[in-house]
Amino acid sequence: MEPGAGAAAWLPLLVLLAGRSPARLGTARAQFAAGGCTFDDGLGPCDYHQDLYDDFDWVHVSAQEPHYLPPEMPQGSCMIVDSSDHDPGEKARLQLPTMKENDTHCIDFSYLLYSKSGANPGTLNILVRVNKGPLANPIWNVTGSTGRDWLRAELAVSTFWPNEYQVIFEAEVSDGRNGYIAIDDIQVLSYPCDKSPHFLRLGDVEVNAGQNATFQCIATGRDAVNNKLWLQRRNGEDIPVAQTKNINHRRFAATFKLQEVTKTDQDLYRCVTQSERGSGVSNFAQLIVREPPRPIAPPQLLGVGPTYLLIQLNANSIIGDGPIILKEVEYRMTSGTWTETHAVNAPTYKLWHLDPDTEYEIRVLLTRPGEGGTGQPGPPLITRTKCAEPMRTPKTLKIAEIQARHIAVDWESLGYNITRCHTFNVTICYHYFHGHNENKADCLDMDPKAPQHVVDHLPPYTNVSLKMILTNPEGRKESEETIIQTDEDVPGPVPAKSLKGTPFEDKIFLNWKEPVDPNGIITQYEVSYSSIRSFDPAVLVAGPPQTVSKVWNSTHHVFSHLHPGTTYQFFIRASTVKGFGPATAINVTTNISAPTLPDYEGVDASLNETATTITVLLRPAQAKGAPISAYQIVVEELHPHRTKRETGAMECYQVPVTYQNALSGSSPYYFAAELPPGNLPEPAPFTVGDNRTYQGFWNPPLAPRKGYNIYFQAMSSVEKETKTQCVRIATKAAATEEPEVIPDPAKQTDRVVKIAGISAGILVFILLLLVVILIVKKRRSYYSYSYYLKLAKKRKDAMGNTRQEMTHMVNAMDRSYADQSTLHAEDPLSITFMDSHNFSPRLPNDPLVPTAVLVPITDENHSATAESSRLLDVPRYLCEGTESPYQTGQLHPAIRVADLLQHINLMKTSDSYGFKEEYESFFEGQSASWDVAKKDQNRTKNRYGNIIAYDHSRVILQPVEDDPSSDYINANYIDGYQRPSHYIATQGPVHETVYDFWRMIWQEQSACVVMVTNLVEVGRVKCYKYWPDDTEVYGDFKVTCVEMEPLAEYVVRTFTLERRGYNEIRELKQFHFTGWPDHGVPYNATGLLSFIRRVKLSNPPSAGPIVVHCSAGAGRTGCYIVIDIMLDMAEREGVVDIYNCVKALRSRRINMVQTEEQYIFIHDAILEACLCGETAIPVCEFKAAYFDMIRIDSQTNSSHLKDEFQTLNSVTPRLQAEDCSIACLPRNHDKNRFMDMLPPDRCLPFLITIDGESSNYINAALMD
Repeated sequence: MEPGAGAAAWLPLLVLLAGRSPARLGTARAQFAAGGCTFDDGLGPCDYHQDLYDDFDWVHVSAQEPHYLPPEMPQGSCMIVDSSDHDPGEKARLQLPTMKENDTHCIDFSYLLYSKSGANPGTLNILVRVNKGPLANPIWNVTGSTGRDWLRAELAVSTFWPNEYQVIFEAEVSDGRNGYIAIDDIQVLSYPCDKSPHFLRLGDVEVNAGQNATFQCIATGRDAVNNKLWLQRRNGEDIPVAQTKNINHRRFAATFKLQEVTKTDQDLYRCVTQSERGSGVSNFAQLIVREPPRPIAPPQLLGVGPTYLLIQLNANSIIGDGPIILKEVEYRMTSGTWTETHAVNAPTYKLWHLDPDTEYEIRVLLTRPGEGGTGQPGPPLITRTKCAEPMRTPKTLKIAEIQARHIAVDWESLGYNITRCHTFNVTICYHYFHGHNENKADCLDMDPKAPQHVVDHLPPYTNVSLKMILTNPEGRKESEETIIQTDEDVPGPVPAKSLKGTPFEDKIFLNWKEPVDPNGIITQYEVSYSSIRSFDPAVLVAGPPQTVSKVWNSTHHVFSHLHPGTTYQFFIRASTVKGFGPATAINVTTNISAPTLPDYEGVDASLNETATTITVLLRPAQAKGAPISAYQIVVEELHPHRTKRETGAMECYQVPVTYQNALSGSSPYYFAAELPPGNLPEPAPFTVGDNRTYQGFWNPPLAPRKGYNIYFQAMSSVEKETKTQCVRIATKAAATEEPEVIPDPAKQTDRVVKIAGISAGILVFILLLLVVILIVKKRRSYYSYSYYLKLAKKRKDAMGNTRQEMTHMVNAMDRSYADQSTLHAEDPLSITFMDSHNFSPRLPNDPLVPTAVLVPITDENHSATAESSRLLDVPRYLCEGTESPYQTGQLHPAIRVADLLQHINLMKTSDSYGFKEEYESFFEGQSASWDVAKKDQNRTKNRYGNIIAYDHSRVILQPVEDDPSSDYINANYIDGYQRPSHYIATQGPVHETVYDFWRMIWQEQSACVVMVTNLVEVGRVKCYKYWPDDTEVYGDFKVTCVEMEPLAEYVVRTFTLERRGYNEIRELKQFHFTGWPDHGVPYNATGLLSFIRRVKLSNPPSAGPIVVHCSAGAGRTGCYIVIDIMLDMAEREGVVDIYNCVKALRSRRINMVQTEEQYIFIHDAILEACLCGETAIPVCEFKAAYFDMIRIDSQTNSSHLKDEFQTLNSVTPRLQAEDCSIACLPRNHDKNRFMDMLPPDRCLPFLITIDGESSNYINAALMD
């Protein structure tokens, strides 16, 4: 027989016998083991099975039954395959029973491959499955036609025990598809094969990865020396023999080596031998490849110093195989090579003798038994040692350059051996004493790599102490101080405050002080001066400046020969050897001189006299330093006992006295006339007593029987300086005869006074009449109540109002509320309270007019004064209608603000009908259709399935790309106070509706978004973050955050909003209230009221609706809107209608104001706003506000501070016993000093107890 290609590829395991040997077979049958079969009675008795997963089955041919085999083939029972009935490559497998022999044995069988034409009918393979594992490659095969005779083969099986194995006969159809493959008479012998060698049991081999593995196969049998040997892997790979060695004439050993094995080489291997007389196969042995261990984690740093590192090996978690017999630490500088490896026998290790401030890479090596058992180093720990204290400072601090205002220094190069650290600072510290006991000290950080270092901004001509400090994180070294004097510089300016000029008429005394910064030794002063202007037009001011030099110790000078009334500009500067410094300027004006009058000595100026007059000749005076401002005629009555004035220079009359004042004040003189200088360009006569008035001075007729001195004086006056020169020009003696008709000056004076009084009275009457007409006309131009409502005082506008004024406000409000219906019925022109206080009349085409409320306080003790008062101190906008948008019912009428406190207390304490019953009277649930919101395509747009938008009030978006379902968003319009659709109540956006939210903002032109929730509360997402921290694009919208203002209880964010295709940028403000607790309502409403004020101030008048949302858009959203509306209503009408307002909101959106607690909170918030108003005070106004608050009102004998404290007590809720249950426990009684001063449970700090038995209570409270 010629074995086929398969036989060459796989080691032959069988000895081929020509024909059957009945004698041998008969003899051997007595020693058969289980597993053999003659196929006379089929497969059943032999426990053979067809493979369920092959392509077709073997066919049983029985000698007792007819069969279709060709007559030339051997006859008898067998298992056969007709290859002509099947496609090439198809296989049929016949499985022998599983065997588990504990000794060497032999399998003997007959086979036949026949083709009438001699073609190849196929291939017969024998496979061995071990422990029910996968099929290995065939261990024997034969192909091609073997003729018409049966051939025999034997399989030498070594000991597999305790493993079990199964022999499988496989027939594979060839391309010829013509012929038969048959097997018969399979025998399992319980003794070794006669012609095939047997292997001793092959043992497992264990090596470390990367090492060589060696298998040694020992075989027994005849002529074994000439056998062909190889090692066969389970997948069919062949490994050639490395060495053979004869042990004796019946036994030999073969050695096989696998080089540098890895985990991929770990498999089952067996020995195969082939000789001319037979083949043998060993059991499968396992090659076990152990991976050397390697730590998973890097070492852990426990401590660090300048020269050591303390690490924990972290070697418990490894990759690879154990056991670990050796641990080593390998370390190096990161910039160098590996230097040392230390064996370690403890969990921690300390590396010594390291360099300071050096980075090290540390790894751990682990070793297992066997050659090559040391694994790869583990992940590195890269760490750095600490710096060490510097060794020393540089030896010398060199002065490279000295200037007036800076010093350049340098020093030797600083190396690592000095700094002992790669990170270090070089600091130059200096100090000096300057003028006026100024001690300046500073330190400058220098660049150590710079070639020169400059200490600048030093004062000139100053001793500067320098020292250098070398610093690293672990210490510092200081050099010795070096003292250097800076160079001189030009001096600073003469102090302007010390430069003083004392003016005289023709000279100026100038004195000064040395410059504050002399910057050296002062050598001289230079003063230059020139005239710049003069009151005297005759003085020329365009002359060149003159210069005066003064020695260093002279600090004053007298400048003479100057012009009176002239301003001189002085420039003074000091000088050192470096030159002059900047000049300091001062302007000094010389005093003006009195005018020079003509000489009347020996000249009588009297031209004519009558009994009541005297005419004198007045001659013009000569100005000196200032122009003549006026001429004055003074009349002095002669008295017998009064000293007579001398003619010529004399003391002038400085105080002008009219004739009337002279009579009443017993003055000896009076001014008869004052003449402008233009009236006396040349000498002219003047009549004293001509009964005329000159510049307000009456020139009465002279008394005939009295004598008078007539004085003429000229006056020059500029700014605040006046100089006067006077001279007596005439004397009139008393008359000796009685005149016929002489007017009485006193009577004429009375008549003038009476005429003036009557004229003034008429003028006052006309003014009062005009005022009355204007007031009446203005009152008729506005609609008003007769009494004005005052709801709350704004502190910064009415800090001084007292508690009594608050009482008058409430009384006035009571009267106005009671008289409203009467006033409206009686006066057809009367309209709203707000209209009466508009600053300007409402225009016909202007429906919204900003107004300010002016509230007069009127009663018997107070005058009618108007002041600005608001609940929220923000502009309001009035609509055309004046009626409340909320219809009050018979059972729930509106409540006056004056009765609000009493109403709330009654509702909280009532047993029959209180807040609980009133809230439960609201309709709960759906009250209108919401078909659009219920559509399937809109379900994902709703955060909650039961809080969705009613159809009649929902916000309808403009559809996107003809998608009709894109017009929906869970939002509803809500009417404000006299402003339809002033709000949009919506849910907190979900991820799917962020783009729709921004579409709504753009479409509605909203400028404010109010958010009354946090993104996450109690672990649940309440709202998706729909805004960016920087810039984000949502669909065709670009949103940019330009400003964020975090405050105590809310955040204000400012965004710019752009849309693709629109050439505009809009601004949007988001007001995010963060002070609402996760459960319930805020403990007080102060923060929310401040929040509402800020929103009102920020919303432009022309903006669209205010968008308000919480999570569902019902509870907190409803609270915000109701409070905002009711505050407007209280201010406009003096009443609140909370019940009907909530009812109206629920008709627009489901379940607005969701809990009774929220409903009560709304009442408390409005009460606080009405009673307290705005209490915040700007820091810049606090001082003035405080003094106003503590000022005692004379009428009430109380202060605003006291009144405000009483209000605080009235609005502060009193703690009940159940609020302080822990403090009231018997075991805690002794810890309370006073039982009426107990902390509430909600803000109680709990102490940590050691023994667990003592009380953890303390009388204290946590505060925000």
